[in-house]
Amino acid sequence: VQLQASGGGLVQAGGSLRLSCVASGLNFAGLAKGWFRQAPGKEREGVACISGSDGRTYYADSVKGRFTISADKAKNTVYLQMDSLKPEDTAVYYCAADNSLHSLQTLVDGTSPSRYYEYLKATGLGTQVTVSS
Repeated sequence: VQLQASGGGLVQAGGSLRLSCVASGLNFAGLAKGWFRQAPGKEREGVACISGSDGRTYYADSVKGRFTISADKAKNTVYLQMDSLKPEDTAVYYCAADNSLHSLQTLVDGTSPSRYYEYLKATGLGTQVTVSS
């Protein structure tokens, strides 16, 4: 099982990026999926997640109204559209998947410790996003 995030890069504040995460060896379709990020010296934090059944989405307060998570079942891919980027969005971004939307949601809203990320069904390699001021 491998999740590979891509689409990161260097962008000026106010700009946009679209991240993609492709799953191999895993049928993404029915799983809840999420995006996480980790900045230097900080704990990993949840950014957004999406239900695998009905498409419900949840966002961290810090990205609400700026980021949009979506999924393409046919392509086994989850996306994160990031608009109005800020320097504080600079981090390595990771995608993950789990049978439980609740598990991802509590990581996104911060009610679960960040270490619970390690217990998710599938996690993967990240992509660097750098936002310059």
